[in-house]
Amino acid sequence: MNTRDLVGYGASPPAARWPGGARVAVNFVINYEEGAENSVLNGDKGSENFLSDMVGAASHPDRAMAMESLYEYGSRAGFWRLHRIFTERAAPVTVFGVAKALEANREAVEAMLSAGWEIASHGLRWIDYQTVPEGVERAHIAEAVALHTRLTGSRPLGFYQGRSSPNTARLVAEEGGFVYDADSYADDLPYYDRKHASENGGRAQLIVPYSLDTNDMKFVAYNGFAEGTQFYRYLVDAFEQLREEGGRMMSIGLHGRIAGRPGRAIAVAQFLEHVLASGDAWVARRIDIARHWLETHPA
Repeated sequence: MNTRDLVGYGASPPAARWPGGARVAVNFVINYEEGAENSVLNGDKGSENFLSDMVGAASHPDRAMAMESLYEYGSRAGFWRLHRIFTERAAPVTVFGVAKALEANREAVEAMLSAGWEIASHGLRWIDYQTVPEGVERAHIAEAVALHTRLTGSRPLGFYQGRSSPNTARLVAEEGGFVYDADSYADDLPYYDRKHASENGGRAQLIVPYSLDTNDMKFVAYNGFAEGTQFYRYLVDAFEQLREEGGRMMSIGLHGRIAGRPGRAIAVAQFLEHVLASGDAWVARRIDIARHWLETHPA
Protein backbone atom coordinates (compact mmCIF):
# COMPACT_ATOMS: atom_id res chain seq x y z
CA MET A 1 0.00 0.00 0.00
CA ASN A 2 1.36 3.43 -0.95
CA THR A 3 1.16 5.68 2.12
CA ARG A 4 2.83 8.68 0.49
CA ASP A 5 0.84 11.89 0.07
CA LEU A 6 1.72 13.24 -3.36
CA VAL A 7 -1.22 15.68 -3.46
CA GLY A 8 -0.93 17.86 -0.37
CA TYR A 9 -2.78 21.17 -0.61
CA GLY A 10 -2.78 21.04 -4.39
CA ALA A 11 -3.84 24.17 -6.25
CA SER A 12 -5.58 25.72 -3.23
CA PRO A 13 -3.34 26.01 -0.16
CA PRO A 14 -5.07 27.39 2.93
CA ALA A 15 -4.78 31.04 3.85
CA ALA A 16 -1.91 31.27 6.32
CA ARG A 17 -3.15 34.49 7.94
CA TRP A 18 0.27 35.27 9.37
CA PRO A 19 0.30 37.82 12.23
CA GLY A 20 0.31 41.49 11.27
CA GLY A 21 -0.81 40.72 7.73
CA ALA A 22 2.67 39.46 6.81
CA ARG A 23 2.94 37.88 3.38
CA VAL A 24 5.61 35.38 4.37
CA ALA A 25 6.76 33.75 7.61
CA VAL A 26 10.54 33.46 7.85
CA ASN A 27 12.31 31.05 10.19
CA PHE A 28 16.07 31.06 10.65
CA VAL A 29 17.49 27.78 11.97
CA ILE A 30 20.95 27.34 13.43
CA ASN A 31 21.87 23.66 13.53
CA TYR A 32 24.04 22.94 16.56
CA GLU A 33 25.74 19.56 15.97
CA GLU A 34 29.40 20.00 16.83
CA GLY A 35 30.77 17.34 19.17
CA ALA A 36 27.95 14.87 18.48
CA GLU A 37 29.13 13.81 15.03
CA ASN A 38 30.68 10.44 14.20
CA SER A 39 33.94 9.95 16.06
CA VAL A 40 35.79 7.06 17.64
CA LEU A 41 35.83 9.26 20.75
CA ASN A 42 32.03 8.86 20.78
CA GLY A 43 32.27 5.09 20.37
CA ASP A 44 31.61 5.12 16.62
CA LYS A 45 33.33 2.87 14.10
CA GLY A 46 34.89 5.77 12.22
CA SER A 47 35.24 9.49 11.77
CA GLU A 48 32.64 11.88 10.35
CA ASN A 49 32.56 12.31 6.57
CA PHE A 50 29.49 14.50 6.09
CA LEU A 51 28.70 18.20 5.89
CA SER A 52 32.08 19.85 6.12
CA ASP A 53 34.41 21.84 3.86
CA MET A 54 36.26 18.59 3.11
CA VAL A 55 33.69 17.60 0.49
CA GLY A 56 33.81 13.89 -0.26
CA ALA A 57 35.97 13.05 2.75
CA ALA A 58 36.30 9.41 3.71
CA SER A 59 35.41 7.98 7.10
CA HIS A 60 38.52 6.65 8.87
CA PRO A 61 38.63 3.94 11.57
CA ASP A 62 40.61 6.34 13.77
CA ARG A 63 40.49 10.01 14.66
CA ALA A 64 40.39 12.36 11.65
CA MET A 65 42.02 15.46 13.08
CA ALA A 66 41.24 17.80 10.18
CA MET A 67 37.56 16.85 10.25
CA GLU A 68 37.42 17.26 14.02
CA SER A 69 38.87 20.75 13.78
CA LEU A 70 36.40 21.77 11.07
CA TYR A 71 33.55 20.81 13.39
CA GLU A 72 35.26 22.52 16.33
CA TYR A 73 35.29 25.79 14.39
CA GLY A 74 31.51 25.69 14.46
CA SER A 75 31.26 25.64 18.25
CA ARG A 76 34.36 27.73 19.01
CA ALA A 77 33.90 30.59 16.52
CA GLY A 78 31.17 30.17 13.92
CA PHE A 79 28.29 29.84 16.35
CA TRP A 80 29.28 33.04 18.10
CA ARG A 81 29.49 34.97 14.83
CA LEU A 82 25.95 33.90 13.95
CA HIS A 83 24.85 34.65 17.51
CA ARG A 84 26.10 38.22 17.16
CA ILE A 85 24.39 38.71 13.79
CA PHE A 86 20.97 37.73 15.14
CA THR A 87 21.14 39.19 18.63
CA GLU A 88 22.40 42.57 17.40
CA ARG A 89 19.27 42.78 15.25
CA ALA A 90 16.97 41.22 17.88
CA ALA A 91 15.88 38.60 15.34
CA PRO A 92 14.32 35.37 16.65
CA VAL A 93 16.00 32.05 15.89
CA THR A 94 15.26 28.36 16.21
CA VAL A 95 18.16 26.12 17.14
CA PHE A 96 18.11 22.49 16.06
CA GLY A 97 20.24 21.30 18.97
CA VAL A 98 21.74 17.81 19.07
CA ALA A 99 21.57 16.85 22.75
CA LYS A 100 25.14 15.53 23.00
CA ALA A 101 26.46 18.64 21.26
CA LEU A 102 24.57 20.93 23.64
CA GLU A 103 25.98 18.97 26.57
CA ALA A 104 29.51 19.65 25.35
CA ASN A 105 29.10 23.46 25.33
CA ARG A 106 27.01 24.79 28.19
CA GLU A 107 28.10 28.38 27.42
CA ALA A 108 26.47 28.19 24.00
CA VAL A 109 23.26 26.81 25.55
CA GLU A 110 23.14 29.71 28.00
CA ALA A 111 23.60 32.16 25.13
CA MET A 112 20.71 30.58 23.22
CA LEU A 113 18.45 30.75 26.26
CA SER A 114 19.46 34.33 27.13
CA ALA A 115 18.61 35.40 23.58
CA GLY A 116 15.13 33.89 23.86
CA TRP A 117 15.80 31.47 21.04
CA GLU A 118 13.81 28.28 20.68
CA ILE A 119 15.93 25.16 21.14
CA ALA A 120 14.29 22.26 19.32
CA SER A 121 15.62 18.72 19.50
CA HIS A 122 17.97 17.59 16.75
CA GLY A 123 18.14 14.12 18.26
CA LEU A 124 20.72 12.61 20.55
CA ARG A 125 23.59 12.24 18.07
CA TRP A 126 24.46 13.76 14.70
CA ILE A 127 24.61 10.42 12.91
CA ASP A 128 22.72 8.71 10.08
CA TYR A 129 19.74 6.82 11.50
CA GLN A 130 18.73 5.19 8.20
CA THR A 131 19.80 1.71 9.31
CA VAL A 132 19.79 2.16 13.09
CA PRO A 133 17.49 -0.45 14.69
CA GLU A 134 14.09 0.88 15.68
CA GLY A 135 14.59 0.12 19.37
CA VAL A 136 17.89 1.99 19.43
CA GLU A 137 16.41 5.03 17.71
CA ARG A 138 13.46 5.01 20.11
CA ALA A 139 15.87 4.93 23.07
CA HIS A 140 17.95 7.74 21.53
CA ILE A 141 14.88 9.96 21.15
CA ALA A 142 13.91 9.37 24.79
CA GLU A 143 17.46 10.08 25.97
CA ALA A 144 17.62 13.20 23.79
CA VAL A 145 14.45 14.57 25.39
CA ALA A 146 15.69 13.83 28.92
CA LEU A 147 19.15 15.33 28.35
CA HIS A 148 17.73 18.36 26.51
CA THR A 149 15.33 19.00 29.39
CA ARG A 150 18.12 18.81 31.94
CA LEU A 151 20.36 21.17 29.94
CA THR A 152 17.77 23.81 29.04
CA GLY A 153 15.23 23.57 31.84
CA SER A 154 12.33 22.56 29.59
CA ARG A 155 11.55 19.72 27.20
CA PRO A 156 11.92 20.33 23.45
CA LEU A 157 8.67 21.01 21.62
CA GLY A 158 10.04 20.54 18.12
CA PHE A 159 11.99 17.64 16.64
CA TYR A 160 14.29 17.29 13.65
CA GLN A 161 16.37 14.15 13.32
CA GLY A 162 17.91 15.34 10.07
CA ARG A 163 19.42 12.07 8.92
CA SER A 164 16.21 10.20 9.65
CA SER A 165 15.07 6.60 9.24
CA PRO A 166 11.87 5.01 7.92
CA ASN A 167 10.81 4.77 11.59
CA THR A 168 11.49 8.34 12.70
CA ALA A 169 8.10 9.94 11.98
CA ARG A 170 6.26 7.13 13.76
CA LEU A 171 8.61 7.25 16.74
CA VAL A 172 8.19 11.02 17.04
CA ALA A 173 4.41 10.63 17.02
CA GLU A 174 4.70 7.78 19.50
CA GLU A 175 6.76 9.92 21.88
CA GLY A 176 3.76 12.22 22.03
CA GLY A 177 5.27 15.40 23.45
CA PHE A 178 6.36 17.25 20.33
CA VAL A 179 4.24 20.14 19.07
CA TYR A 180 5.81 19.74 15.63
CA ASP A 181 8.03 17.46 13.58
CA ALA A 182 10.37 19.14 11.06
CA ASP A 183 11.66 16.02 9.27
CA SER A 184 10.03 16.90 5.96
CA TYR A 185 10.85 19.00 2.92
CA ALA A 186 7.47 18.42 1.26
CA ASP A 187 5.76 21.82 1.37
CA ASP A 188 5.99 25.58 1.85
CA LEU A 189 3.40 25.43 4.62
CA PRO A 190 2.80 23.39 7.77
CA TYR A 191 0.53 20.38 7.39
CA TYR A 192 -0.77 17.44 9.41
CA ASP A 193 0.47 13.86 9.28
CA ARG A 194 -2.41 11.55 10.17
CA LYS A 195 -0.64 8.30 9.27
CA HIS A 196 0.62 7.81 12.82
CA ALA A 197 -2.30 9.25 14.78
CA SER A 198 -2.92 5.90 16.48
CA GLU A 199 0.58 6.09 18.02
CA ASN A 200 -0.12 9.66 19.15
CA GLY A 201 -3.32 9.22 21.14
CA GLY A 202 -5.42 9.78 18.03
CA ARG A 203 -3.84 13.18 17.39
CA ALA A 204 -2.50 14.13 13.96
CA GLN A 205 1.13 15.25 14.15
CA LEU A 206 1.81 18.78 12.95
CA ILE A 207 4.64 18.92 10.40
CA VAL A 208 6.51 22.19 9.95
CA PRO A 209 8.67 21.40 6.91
CA TYR A 210 12.29 22.40 6.58
CA SER A 211 14.39 23.17 3.49
CA LEU A 212 17.70 21.97 2.06
CA ASP A 213 17.95 24.50 -0.78
CA THR A 214 17.86 27.71 1.27
CA ASN A 215 20.49 26.09 3.43
CA ASP A 216 24.18 26.73 3.88
CA MET A 217 24.88 23.01 3.40
CA LYS A 218 24.92 23.86 -0.31
CA PHE A 219 28.33 25.43 0.30
CA VAL A 220 29.75 21.99 1.06
CA ALA A 221 28.02 20.07 -1.74
CA TYR A 222 29.33 19.37 -5.22
CA ASN A 223 26.44 21.31 -6.79
CA GLY A 224 26.41 24.10 -4.24
CA PHE A 225 27.27 27.74 -3.66
CA ALA A 226 30.84 28.85 -4.20
CA GLU A 227 30.62 32.24 -2.53
CA GLY A 228 28.51 34.23 -0.11
CA THR A 229 27.08 36.43 -2.87
CA GLN A 230 25.52 33.41 -4.58
CA PHE A 231 23.94 32.34 -1.29
CA TYR A 232 22.58 35.83 -0.68
CA ARG A 233 21.11 36.10 -4.18
CA TYR A 234 19.45 32.70 -3.93
CA LEU A 235 17.94 33.51 -0.52
CA VAL A 236 16.62 36.84 -1.82
CA ASP A 237 15.12 35.20 -4.91
CA ALA A 238 13.38 32.55 -2.81
CA PHE A 239 12.10 35.14 -0.36
CA GLU A 240 10.79 37.45 -3.07
CA GLN A 241 9.00 34.62 -4.88
CA LEU A 242 7.30 33.47 -1.69
CA ARG A 243 6.52 37.08 -0.80
CA GLU A 244 4.87 37.62 -4.18
CA GLU A 245 2.77 34.47 -3.78
CA GLY A 246 1.82 35.41 -0.23
CA GLY A 247 0.81 33.10 2.60
CA ARG A 248 3.96 30.98 2.48
CA MET A 249 6.76 30.01 4.86
CA MET A 250 10.52 30.14 4.30
CA SER A 251 13.12 28.20 6.31
CA ILE A 252 16.81 29.13 6.22
CA GLY A 253 19.24 26.50 7.51
CA LEU A 254 22.59 27.56 8.99
CA HIS A 255 25.55 25.88 10.72
CA GLY A 256 28.32 27.51 12.72
CA ARG A 257 31.00 25.55 10.89
CA ILE A 258 29.58 26.58 7.48
CA ALA A 259 27.69 29.89 7.48
CA GLY A 260 29.68 30.95 10.53
CA ARG A 261 32.74 31.41 8.32
CA PRO A 262 33.41 35.13 7.67
CA GLY A 263 32.91 35.09 3.90
CA ARG A 264 29.52 33.42 4.31
CA ALA A 265 28.30 35.10 7.49
CA ILE A 266 28.23 38.47 5.73
CA ALA A 267 25.66 37.03 3.30
CA VAL A 268 23.52 35.88 6.25
CA ALA A 269 23.63 39.37 7.77
CA GLN A 270 22.78 41.03 4.45
CA PHE A 271 19.85 38.71 3.85
CA LEU A 272 18.52 39.23 7.36
CA GLU A 273 18.65 42.99 6.75
CA HIS A 274 16.75 42.49 3.47
CA VAL A 275 14.01 40.53 5.22
CA LEU A 276 13.68 43.00 8.08
CA ALA A 277 13.53 45.94 5.65
CA SER A 278 10.79 44.32 3.57
CA GLY A 279 8.10 45.35 6.03
CA ASP A 280 5.83 42.39 5.36
CA ALA A 281 7.74 39.40 6.70
CA TRP A 282 7.01 37.70 10.01
CA VAL A 283 10.38 36.57 11.35
CA ALA A 284 9.49 33.94 13.90
CA ARG A 285 10.71 30.93 15.80
CA ARG A 286 9.47 27.62 14.46
CA ILE A 287 7.45 26.95 17.61
CA ASP A 288 5.60 30.26 17.06
CA ILE A 289 4.75 29.27 13.49
CA ALA A 290 3.56 25.88 14.75
CA ARG A 291 1.34 27.40 17.42
CA HIS A 292 -0.11 29.88 14.92
CA TRP A 293 -0.96 27.02 12.55
CA LEU A 294 -2.53 24.93 15.30
CA GLU A 295 -4.75 27.87 16.26
CA THR A 296 -5.56 29.04 12.73
CA HIS A 297 -5.96 25.63 11.10
CA PRO A 298 -6.70 23.04 13.80
CA ALA A 299 -6.35 19.43 12.76
